Amino acid sequence: MQSRKNFDSESILWDADNTRVRLALSVAQAMLDAGIPHEADALDFGCGTGLLTLALQPHVKSISGVDSSTGMLEQLKEKISVNHIENVTAAFVDFENGSPVEGNYDLVVSSMTAHHIPDTLALLREWHRVLRPGGKLCFADLDKEDGSFHGDNTGVFHQGFDRENLRMLCEQAGFDEIRDTTATTVVKEVEGVKRAFPIFLICAKKP
Repeated sequence: MQSRKNFDSESILWDADNTRVRLALSVAQAMLDAGIPHEADALDFGCGTGLLTLALQPHVKSISGVDSSTGMLEQLKEKISVNHIENVTAAFVDFENGSPVEGNYDLVVSSMTAHHIPDTLALLREWHRVLRPGGKLCFADLDKEDGSFHGDNTGVFHQGFDRENLRMLCEQAGFDEIRDTTATTVVKEVEGVKRAFPIFLICAKKP
């Protein structure tokens, strides 16, 4: 059985990775360009330390960050407290182990989380469940790759995704108006060679 990644142990230094910070900001901009609803109650699934959450915070009515790592959530809660942010909350959710998302939302966003979840269709159905009718889903992740992106693939259940297959899974989960685009590209050095890893953004609507 694939081992889970210990995100708690990495939470304190998570934001020190400039590539990770730039990725979150680029994904946030791609979501804004895709036309997220600005009066939305939003959910950031797999929020980590809140890089995407806080980038979108000024553009929505409210946003709830949920994650299965208490260490990551503590980092986000501290940011909320220090900066006196009133429209952001952080909560523990581990739907794979019986802790589903609570509440309903106009917008669900997620970035670089899906490849850590074994059952992609179950994840999409969970997102569909918590969306209000007419709500929008926007999620970003890696295009199909050979496992070089992470180096250490502990906790990585999918080495990227095929976009056509993901669109089919979105349909199975009940979404329509499914669109994909390239949100950004991450350049990493792999065995001494710089490689480009495209990051897709898929947006869909709950009828």
